[in-house]
Amino acid sequence: MISLPPIAGREADLQSLLQSQSPVWIQHSNLNLDRIRSSFACALHMHQPTIPAGADGALISHLQYMIEHQGEGDNHNAEPFAQCYRRLADLMPQLIREGCNPRIMVDYSGNLLWGVEQMGRQDITGALRYLACDAEMQRHVEWLGSFWSHAVAPSTPIPDLKLQITAWQHQFAAMFGDEALQRVRGFSPPEMHLPNHPDTLFEFISALRQSGYRWLMVQEHSVETLDGAALSQEQKYLPNRLIARNSSGETISITALIKTQGSDTKLVGQMQPCYEALGLQRLPLGGREVPPLVSQIADGENGGVMMNEFPSAFIQANQRIREAQNGTVAINGTEYLELLDAAGLSSDQFPTIQAVQQQRLWQSIDARPTPAKVSQAIDDLTKAGEGFSMEGASWTNNLSWVEGYDNVLEPIKQLSARFHQHFDAALAEDPSLTRRRNYQEALLHVLLLQTSCFRYWGQGTWTDYARTIHQRGEALLP
Repeated sequence: MISLPPIAGREADLQSLLQSQSPVWIQHSNLNLDRIRSSFACALHMHQPTIPAGADGALISHLQYMIEHQGEGDNHNAEPFAQCYRRLADLMPQLIREGCNPRIMVDYSGNLLWGVEQMGRQDITGALRYLACDAEMQRHVEWLGSFWSHAVAPSTPIPDLKLQITAWQHQFAAMFGDEALQRVRGFSPPEMHLPNHPDTLFEFISALRQSGYRWLMVQEHSVETLDGAALSQEQKYLPNRLIARNSSGETISITALIKTQGSDTKLVGQMQPCYEALGLQRLPLGGREVPPLVSQIADGENGGVMMNEFPSAFIQANQRIREAQNGTVAINGTEYLELLDAAGLSSDQFPTIQAVQQQRLWQSIDARPTPAKVSQAIDDLTKAGEGFSMEGASWTNNLSWVEGYDNVLEPIKQLSARFHQHFDAALAEDPSLTRRRNYQEALLHVLLLQTSCFRYWGQGTWTDYARTIHQRGEALLP
């Protein structure tokens, strides 16, 4: 019998816990908005997938597989990766002792959090607990929520968007406590992949809002202004209000912080956001001037730059702004937004944006939208070509998470549909069903099958992993 991660069972409890929108960061902040000329926010994304590659096909972390198979490929990097997952617990207090005022945001997938626990890596889990729970760290380290199994939102079945979000919240609360979870207000979508299909985006933002999230990080080229233009240079450095309109005409919105440029780990590994912020001045917003925010996220462990160059670059950047005292500061996303709130700037004063291709879509529909009209317009625009697509947009435009992966996408849809057919009606009558093993084990396989890694490395071993997970998930549903 496999051990299960804490991914379900407290849905109503956690939703109630997370509905409070009272400030959680500003009481710890030692920054004064009026004295900040410019700011930067860096985030590190950490992930290791769960794969059926342990003894007798057991579900284990890919990190564990790397450690156990050092001679394969780049697996000799397993321990350097593991050290990347815990090193902020050393870097942050060191900088604080030196009189710096560092900030960092961190995004760990649920797979990774479960995996290091499975491995008994108390050096990692202890470091992460320090970063999530220590009173001093609450000024300096912000955790971002994500999907539990690093699924990409546009090709995740709509009913499973909320399941991915709440599974991560269950995992985080189980490891670090409810109080730490209440401080998680920002969301980092895997691969920075933002849905642009009207209904998927609407449900995605609805699920985020229902789960207590206040803001979302988005890639700059995954969004556009309401007239279909790219964001201006200044607008990228301000908070924006992302609006989603579904095929029935309903709208919902959430605050978006814009991740600039590409996904090259050198941008964070060499602290480019800090040096870009040093050259910026305050910008107009809501009738006053505010500090611009340069936001960036990168893999926190992947590649030589992040493994070897980031620690020294992070230290040097924080030391530089300590010495310069010229109004450029490190800041975290929720801290920045709460300082704006305290200054009387609300989200309805932010510039308004939408997902890419929305202007072309809505422009092609006359009168009130309906699901039939939207579906027909999408078909017509797709056939016409000219770059129109409803696959969403992520950190790169040269990689599709859909094309050539029918052998993974169809099983994802099939297993999700069977899961909901089997459980949804029963759950409506008895919500406590989520605490039962049969539900949680089936849910685990639904979530795992949606892991982006099974569509990143091409056909072969990784799609075989997906096939195995699909077969096991099917076997769990009578």
